[in-house]
Order: sequence, then C-alpha cells, then structure tokens
Amino acid sequence: MLALGPLAFTVPWLLLGLGALPVLWLLLRAVPPAPIRRRFPGVALLLGLRDDDSQSDKTPWWLLLIRVLAVAAVILGFAGPVLNPQTREPGTGPLLVLIDGTWADARDWSPRIERVGTLLDEAGRANRPVAVVVTTDVPAGALSFQTADVWQTLLASLQPVAWVPEDGDLMRWADSREGRFDTVWLSDGVAREAKGPVLAALQNRGAVRIIESGRPLYGLRPARYAEGEIDVTVIRDRPGIASTVTVAALGPDPAGITRALAQADVTFDADATEAQLRLALPAELRNRVARFEIVGQRSAAAVSLTDDALKRREVALIAGNDQREGLELLSPLHYLQQALEPTADLIDGDIAQVLLANPDAIVLADVARITDAETAAMITWLEAGGLLVRFAGPRLAASDISRDIEDPLMPVRLRAGGRSLGGAMSWGEPKTLRPFTEGSPFFGLTLPDDVTVTSQVLAQPDPTLAEREIAALSDGTPLVSSKQVGAGRVVLFHVTANADWSTLPLSGLFVQMLERLAVSTRPAQLSAADLDGTVWEPEEVLNAFGQLGDAAALPGLPGARLALGHPAADMPPGLYAGDDRRIALNVIGAETPLTASTWPQGTPVEGISIAEETQLTGALLTAALLVLVADLLASLAVSGKLGLRRTGHVAVLLLAAALIAPDARAQSPASPAEDAFALAATSDVILAHVLTGNAAVDRAAQEGLEGLSTMLFARTSVEPSTPMGVDLEQDELSFFPLLYWPVTADQPLPSSEAYAKLNRFLRSGGMVLFDTRDADLGGATSANGAKLQQLARPLDIPPLEQMPPDHVLTRTFYLLQDVPGRFNGRDLWVEAAPPDAELVEGMPFRNLNDGVTPVVIGGNDWASAWAMNDSGQPLYPVGRGYAGDRQRELAYRFGINLVMHVLTGNYKSDQVHVPALLDRLGQ
Repeated sequence: MLALGPLAFTVPWLLLGLGALPVLWLLLRAVPPAPIRRRFPGVALLLGLRDDDSQSDKTPWWLLLIRVLAVAAVILGFAGPVLNPQTREPGTGPLLVLIDGTWADARDWSPRIERVGTLLDEAGRANRPVAVVVTTDVPAGALSFQTADVWQTLLASLQPVAWVPEDGDLMRWADSREGRFDTVWLSDGVAREAKGPVLAALQNRGAVRIIESGRPLYGLRPARYAEGEIDVTVIRDRPGIASTVTVAALGPDPAGITRALAQADVTFDADATEAQLRLALPAELRNRVARFEIVGQRSAAAVSLTDDALKRREVALIAGNDQREGLELLSPLHYLQQALEPTADLIDGDIAQVLLANPDAIVLADVARITDAETAAMITWLEAGGLLVRFAGPRLAASDISRDIEDPLMPVRLRAGGRSLGGAMSWGEPKTLRPFTEGSPFFGLTLPDDVTVTSQVLAQPDPTLAEREIAALSDGTPLVSSKQVGAGRVVLFHVTANADWSTLPLSGLFVQMLERLAVSTRPAQLSAADLDGTVWEPEEVLNAFGQLGDAAALPGLPGARLALGHPAADMPPGLYAGDDRRIALNVIGAETPLTASTWPQGTPVEGISIAEETQLTGALLTAALLVLVADLLASLAVSGKLGLRRTGHVAVLLLAAALIAPDARAQSPASPAEDAFALAATSDVILAHVLTGNAAVDRAAQEGLEGLSTMLFARTSVEPSTPMGVDLEQDELSFFPLLYWPVTADQPLPSSEAYAKLNRFLRSGGMVLFDTRDADLGGATSANGAKLQQLARPLDIPPLEQMPPDHVLTRTFYLLQDVPGRFNGRDLWVEAAPPDAELVEGMPFRNLNDGVTPVVIGGNDWASAWAMNDSGQPLYPVGRGYAGDRQRELAYRFGINLVMHVLTGNYKSDQVHVPALLDRLGQ
C-alpha cells in the first residue's frame, strides 16, 4: 500500500499509467490530421456560406483535457484509492488489549469501546488470539487469550470505575506475566507511579502501542468554607491555551427538585493548571448545596460532593434567664455563643419564633417551663429530625419538670431534692469525668485533667437510664443523657452552660462534645485521629460518570481508613454517614495530583478517534463515466451534430412544464372548511396547540393559551386572537408562529406526511414547545419522557443544550432566571448556540444570530399555570400562598418571552440594547 497523507492506494503500480497521459495528449492532438492547403481563387465566391455539417481542423484543447481527465480517473480508480486508510495490526501472535478503565476514561468511554472493537476486528481478520484486561480488575492467573469474537460479546459489559488501581498491585501483575505477546494500552492519560514500570514489563513481552485522548482533563478539589465564602479549586492535567469552564453548585430547591443553585465561569491562564472560584452564597442557599460539578464534563473528577464540613448549621439559643448583660461571663449563653459562632449561624428569639425558622438544633439553657402548645410544636419538629440540647441550672433544678412522669422533652426523669438547696447535688470535693464508653458519641475524645464538676441535677435510677447515659462522672452519676424522639434526639447536660457548676464550658472538650452532637460543624476535614474508633455507613456512591446512586448493600467502613481519602473497590467515592455527621469521599482530594501522563521517547502514542476509512474506487470510476459522457456531448457539439437549437426548444418546453405543474396543483380548488380555517388562522396572531386525543389535556392546553393570549394583550403590543387546536394530519401549520405540544403517554405517532409538515414548519421559522408535564422528574425513563423521544425522533431538530443564563429567552421582554410552570423543574432545552458565539469582554451577553430556536423542551406544565377563566381567575393550583402566586407570575413572564422570541427573533442580542439592559440589571 502506498500512502500519500490521508490518501492511500492498494494497487500503487497502476499509477504508472499516469505517465502515459502526455503521450495520449499528443496522439489526441494528431486526430483528425491537419488538412492540405491549396490556393483557389474561386473560393472567394463561397465566403459567407455555411455547411450544415462541419469538421474542425484540430481537436480543441479543452476537449483534450476532458479526455485526459477521464483516463486519469480510470487509472486512479483501478489503483484502489482509500481515504483515511487504517493501520492494520502486524504480526500473528497473541494481542493484549489493556484498558485503564478509571474515572478518567468515563468522558470518552464510548469512543474507547469502539476503538477496542476495531482492534478486535483487526485481530479477528489476522486470526490473532486476544486478551482484554482492565487495570482496575486484573485477573489473578495467566492471561486468558481467546478468539476476538468471544471478547466482542463482552465489550458491552465493560464499564469504568470511580477509582484507580493500587500501584503496587498493578506493577506486581505486570511483572508476573509470561510468554510473548503484543500490547495495545488504552491509557486514561493520567500520570501515575505504576505506569512506567508496567510499560517496561509489557515491552519485555512484545511491542507496546499507547492510545490515549489528547483532550485536557478537568477536576474539582473539595470545596472549602472560609471567611464567609466557598472556595472551589478547579484543576486540569496540563497547561496550554487559556480556557474557561463553568462550575455549577447543585442542590435541592424548596420543592425538593435538584437544580443549579449557582453557576460561575472559571478561566485558566495559558500556563496555569489551577484556577480559583469564590462563591458568596446566603446561609440558606449554601446549606442546600449537595455537590459542585463542571458543566459538560462527564467524569467523577468533575464532581465534588459536599458534606457537613461545608454547611453551617442553624442553631437557636434560648436562655431561661439572661438578664445579666453587664456580667457577660456569667450569662448562660456566653460560652455557647463563643463555641458556636465560628461554625454555625445563630438564631435568637422565643421557642415559637425559632421553630418557624426550622433550625437544625435548639439549645435551651436552664429553661424549665414550656407551654403545651410549644411542647407539641417542638415534638413535631423533633420527630422530623431536629436536635434539642438542654442544659441544667437553678431553674430546672428547682422545678418539678420530669419528676414523677418523664417529660417528653427530657431524656430522663430527674430526682427531687439532694444534698444542696434546689435539688442540685453539691460536694466538698469536685468530681472529674469518667472516660467515654465505646457506645457514646463522645468515644475517643481526650479528657482534660482540669475539667471538674461541682454541681449537677441527678437522674432517677430508671431501667432505661443506663442505655440513655452517654457521659458520666467518675462516681457513675450521669453528666449527659440522651433519647431518640422520632427522627430527632433530645440531649440533656446535667450541668449549666456557663462555669457556675463546672469548668467544662472553659475547656476545648466542650466544643468537641458539641461537634460530636452535630450542634456545630467544623469547616475542616476530619483527621484519622478524629475518626478513630468510628464506623461509617455508605449512603450514596459516585460512579465513574459522576452520577450518584444508591449504596445498596455495601458494608460500613472504619473511620481511620475513610480518613485516608483514597477511593477503592470496597470504598467507592460518595457520601458516608456516621452517628452525628456525613463525610464526602471524592475522587479528587485536597492534595490529589492531576498530571498528564508522559511516555518514554520512542513509545508509539496515538489518539482515540480515528477517521473512517473510505473506498474511492467507485466514486472515481463514476466520475470517469460522467466525464466520458461530457466528452461525447462536447464532440457532437463541436462537429455540429448535436442540434442545439432543436434540443434547446425541447429543454425550454420541459422546463416550462416543470414550473407549471406545481402551480396547477397548488391552484386546485380548496374545500370551504380549509378556506375558513386559513382565514381564521391568518386574520390575527394565533397561538396553537397540538390535539393529543386526550380531552382533559386538550382542554387544559386551550385554556392555558387563552390565558397567555390575555396576558399578551394586556402587557404587550401583541394582540392575539382565540387560540386554536390543530390536527397534525389535516391542518396547515405554517399559519402559526408557535405550537404548544403537551405530551401524553398514549397519544398516537403522527404519519410521515404530518412529520413532513412539521419539519417544514420548523425550517421556516416556527417553534414547537414540547411539554411533558411531569416536572422532568423521571427524565427519559418516565412514560411522557419516553413518548417525547418517540415523537421527536423523526423531526429535524438541531443540537440542543440546556438554556444558558445569557440565552435571549431570558430577556426578550422580561429579565428572567427561572422558567417555572405549574411545576418548578430545572431543565429547559433549546437550540445550542453556534461554536463561535463567544462572550465579548465588557458585554453581558453573547452576540448570537437572528434565528429562533425551533424547539423548546421542558416538563413544567406551563398551560396549567397560564390557564384562567373568563374573569381572570386561575383554573389550576400552582404552589402555595405568595410563593405560588410568584411562580405563576414567572410562568406568565416566560410565556410572554417565548412569544416575543418567536415574533422578533434574537434581536435582543444586538449590542444596541446593551445600555438599556445594563440599566435594568442595575449594573
């Protein structure tokens, strides 16, 4: 095979025939022979006459060129031309296909598997035995070399994992291989210590070829909370050109739907491998963030899960008597405030007020009396997962709370009386703390020698006292007791929150005990010492593609191992829960390096994507045939035998017939019903909806478009008439600017003729709003989502993307950030912006073209939110109270923006509108 760049020839010796083309040129120039010239005076009488037939004295040069090109095309065609020829694997021995199979492979896993399939096809044609091995699951014994067909059936079951193999295990496996075999290594492109030794071991067995992606790999380090802001570090594996990525903070909204809570761009300098992003979010929004991810990156490295280290808990502090403002150190809340302020958001107020804020924890410092209404409300809050921490004091000791009958807001019954006034027990000799037992949440904490207790309230010796005691003094009396209330917990410190009864509030142990109870949370990573002796259960695990899934039956892990932060097969990245908090284990840790792999000089390295091989023989022979036909026609024309005049007349007649025939069809008489429909649809701006066959859905769509038309009439210069339902099989669609298509699971698929009309409608500037009406909760797996895929498959739909923040739909009439309907879903899909639509410095929006996105896809049930009766009252509920009214208003604004976008295009992207938009944005 002879290769000339991307073009190769399988029979290159035939190309020698091209050298004969100059000889062919000379031969063709000699036919016909030149005439002999003789002078004859009588020829003057023939001047001005023309024969019907003529013959040229020599062949025109352009005709010679046509003939030479035809011969050249034939020669090239029979030489076996191939565009983008594929390199065939040489040799006949065994072939090892080694796949890293880590999280770094997930971003282009499908092309990798396709490349493995190509390698297996080549090996099958060469009758080479093949072994396929994934480095994250290497076989224990000898390599299993089998036919390529066997491995082809197993490729679909291969999936990347969210961890990397242990370097030592991989090197030992490579060193233990025996025999001769060649290797194709599909590397993940990430540098690791084991890759060099593994390469050397494999080269000792045969030739090694590396295949890896040349695209940069991005990752996120765990987010940190510092100085009131969230620090997010974005890394990439190699420097190069300046690039920008988008980082989104995802979490549940008030309705429980996961959505982007914040989003920002991060720019890498040309020579930088790290870039910083600082986000200042309100406490309520920050506490909702469940993960950060790089938009458009399909890899576990591009996801950073958050845990309690990022969240600042909301804690309400309530004191029974806090009237000694002048004596700050004696205040029952002073030490609590000092301990909690660095790591928690503190709430003030009475019990009824703070319960409305739904805090994570409530601390009652020497609060004895609680009303029945407050008790009932607090029990409800506790059962939903709240934490109530109570501290003793003179008021609680002097009261009769939880004496004879255990109070529902106390973990134990309290003993009346004692060796001191008011029921508090006093000693001449202060008592120290007993070491915490293994079942206590405080187990593992070091006891300072200077912590002593001089007074406490005593617990009644009930049968449940032993199991509810989580800390005790050296004489065995309870220091801290606890009980479960629904999903929440009540904890009682049997001493005061200030230094009146003990020195505990003066020590660091006090802060640590509050942290273990999850009253506060440190914004720092726990060390192995902090986690020693604890067990953590996996709640959710992250796969290689960055998707969270259920932990299923994975066993618990010791805390000391979890603190190492290295994901493995039995410890995948994800969220792990302990008794008092959750810890996130991410693929990229705070110190995890991310560097592109480098290979020794001389090692063949190629990319993953390969151009498709194309045979050109048929195309060249067809071209030669067409050139010969052109030569025949040209020869007849030169000789005057073509009859151009007669042929021209016939061609004119045929062209006229072709032009008249469509007009004749178009002018066929239309039915009265079609005329009436056309007149009604074109008299004014009409919004239309697709009839689904479901009476309730069609009625809601009609009512919704009527409500939207009313809003357009009241707020804009658009004055729409009554909306219409259209039958895709019968009605003409070009009359309408917008089609609202509610998706139902049982609606029939349109015919091919209807799809042809729809495609013409989309190409001519119309828009279809697909609404699955399911809040996009099930995605493509829901019944409506699956039906949408069936409906949209035959449509000529351009590439789509989730609506970016600067899309013109967000500002055609109203400035919008959300597009809710009856539901407040997170996703809205529109036509993807062109690749060259870049943001210009100093401009808030990209300069897009003037086209209209032909398709908008969502699931928020906009028609139900728009629907209103004749008196302007909503027909369907949306949310509750003011939040629901606001959501409905935003739905109307989205509908108005949608219609204005259809009618005006992307004119708002014109730079002339920037000053007005900046003024409205307040910038």
